[in-house]
Parts: sequence; structure tokens; C-alpha cells
Amino acid sequence: MERTVFTAEHRAFAELVRAFIDKEIAPHHERWEADGVVDRDVWRAAGAAGLLGFFVDERYGGAGVTDRVFSAVLTEGLARAGATGPAFGLHNDIIGPYLTDLTDEEQRRRWLPGFCSGDIITAIAMSEPGAGSDLQGITTTAVRDGDTYVLNGQKTFISNGILSDLVIVVARTDPAAGHRGISLLVVERGIAGFERGRNLDKIGQKAQDTAELFFSDVRVPAANLLGEEGQGFAYLMRNLPFERLSIAVAALAAAEAVFEQTVAYCRQRQAFGKPIGSFQHNRFVLAELATELRLGRVFVDRCLVEPTLTAETAAMAKWWCTELQQRTVDRCLQLHGGYGYMREYPVAKAFLDSRVQTIYGGTTEIMKEVIGRSLGL
Repeated sequence: MERTVFTAEHRAFAELVRAFIDKEIAPHHERWEADGVVDRDVWRAAGAAGLLGFFVDERYGGAGVTDRVFSAVLTEGLARAGATGPAFGLHNDIIGPYLTDLTDEEQRRRWLPGFCSGDIITAIAMSEPGAGSDLQGITTTAVRDGDTYVLNGQKTFISNGILSDLVIVVARTDPAAGHRGISLLVVERGIAGFERGRNLDKIGQKAQDTAELFFSDVRVPAANLLGEEGQGFAYLMRNLPFERLSIAVAALAAAEAVFEQTVAYCRQRQAFGKPIGSFQHNRFVLAELATELRLGRVFVDRCLVEPTLTAETAAMAKWWCTELQQRTVDRCLQLHGGYGYMREYPVAKAFLDSRVQTIYGGTTEIMKEVIGRSLGL
């Protein structure tokens, strides 16, 4: 089925993305997985290729794009290639809107050129050891003291945690105000009291650096406050739908890639003198997956062009596509038999890499809660 969301420009951009992955990512990704982190050079190469800062105004080095399909093209290209190391989607889709929508002119001039060139790698620090999906439960504090905020606390599971030069930290500036007492502060590399913990040993997505962050009496300039004090929770809620759609886009593209690989395997692999795909049970499994993937594709493509993406629609896309990715990879691994358990096969890597998708960005259970509440329940 032809994807009507793609124009000739989108297809041309997809070719650029494929060429970039073939040249700058594929030859190095296995080494990055062993190292637990990608080379900074790939970020600068991405900036030079125009893959960073889609939504940033041209005055600051961006493309000035408002069409989020371009970002989806990049996300899909990386997902289909199994390139989980370079967190360009996090940078562009999740952190980008905070730096374009909430910054003043001085902040834009200070941060956005490097954001677009790849010289500034970004992260956002929400999760804490005792507060994951429950953002209202954070305990990190930022106390105003003259022209600085004194920041104290700990964050964990932070993507780009090792490489990041600029971290948006979610902190409590008024402990008595509940969710209205949460603010967003930008912490830059090298500031006194900001320490990075270990690069966390995950079961998958090995090339993507994920770290603990520690803040001990860090004096953050008041000029690094994003937006208004006390509005951080509202800003997070406003940006979460696009974040969750971005995860859905990646999940679906990765599932489609594994499915295509498995169909090819089932045509080639022989058992009892004939291709394993010729057995009725296996054909039925593949038929079910093909149908579910098609349904997911229609839904996600519609979300990409919706003028207004609601929180509940994004939650539907996120939970459905990430759970579909889990089902697809699991059943495809089963069809590979013993070979599916060998890490040299892409389906085995996909099995490990995909497991976190139903967790980060809000768990499946939280997504269902968002949807349920929207029904007035």
C-alpha cells in the first residue's frame, strides 16, 4: 500500500538518510555497541548533512521545517537499520521543541547553532531512582539564590547521559506547590557539582549511552531557566504527545523491518523438504502480523499529519505500536528457530533492543490510564 504521507521531497530525504546510515553509522555500530557509546563525530556528520535541528529557524542554523514527516523519515531510517546508538530522535523530536518554544533570544543564540551542527549534544533528565512515570514525584530541588538556582538531586536512565553537553533538568522550585512547583533548568557540561555516574549496562540498545546524573549544590544561572518558573510540568505535558508519537514511529518501522527479514527467511529456510513459510501455521502467523502492521501503519501515518495531536491519540499510538513491536519480534524470533537465539541474527538483536519501548516515554500501563481518563472514567 502506497504511503500517501510521503511527497517527492520526503522520498528524496529518505535517500539522503539511507546514504548517511550506510556511510556514517552501519560500519561503526557494532564497535559502538561494544564501547557503550557512539563517536561524537557522527553527531557532527549528522549536523553537516542537515539531519539535526529540523524545526529550528534558519537564522540559528536549522532547516525551519514545520512538517514532522521529515523527522519521521529519519526516525524510521534509523529504526529499520537497527541503529539504536545515535539518539537523533531524542535530540530533534523530544528536546528540540523545548529549545525552540521556551527559549528567549539570548538562549537561542547561545544554544541552537551548536544544537544544529552537532557540536552540542542534548539530554533531558526527568526520571529519578524513585520517580519514573510519576513526574509529580520528583525530589530534585532547585532553590533560587540571587541570580542562580542551587540544584541538588539525582537522575537516572538518562539517554545521552554520557555524551550530553546540555541537559534539561526537571526540578522542584517550590516544594509546597505540587505540580505547579516544577521548573526546567538547562545544565551545561563542566559546571561545578554536576557529575555523571556510570554508563548503565542495559540488555539492549547497547550503543546508546544511558547514565545516572548527580547534582550537588550546582549553581545554575537563572538565565538558564526555560520558560517560566513553576510551569515545567505544563511544558512537559505539552511536549509528551510528540515524544510518544516519535517512539511509536520508531517501534513500527523496526517491527516492519524484522517482519520483512522474517518473510525472506521463511521463503529460504527448509524443513521437511520445503520452505518453512509453506506450512499453514507459519503462513497464518505471518498473515496476522502483516495485518496488524498494516493497521498500525495507517494509524501512525494519520497521526503524523494530524494538525493537532491529542495526548490520548499519542498514547494510543505509543502503546499499540510498542506492544505490536514486542509481539512481532517475539513471533518472528520463534519462526527463526534456534538461529533466532543467535545474536548474529538481526532478529535476536531486535528482541533485546525492542524491550524498552513499552517502558520509556511512559509505560503501556500509563498510556492506558491516559486514554481511560480521556473517556471520563
